[in-house]
Amino acid sequence: MARGENYQTFYPTKNLTLLDAKVGQPNGWVSKDGMWAAVPSNGRKFAIVHNGEVVHFAKNFECAMTYIKRESKKKKNQ
Repeated sequence: MARGENYQTFYPTKNLTLLDAKVGQPNGWVSKDGMWAAVPSNGRKFAIVHNGEVVHFAKNFECAMTYIKRESKKKKNQ
């Protein structure tokens, strides 16, 4: 993948409606290395995925990003 290219498009989905978010919420987020993702789950919550496994559900996008940042720091310190 070329530098400067949008890495989030590297993880495409065939059913785009699965990632539809509510108004004001983003479509999700994927880390650059692909290890972490925040994906809209039921229209209200975000599923947090780590290594292909759902590890947590957050009530909104901001809480999902806070959880991912906290857990990724824990993983780096171990």
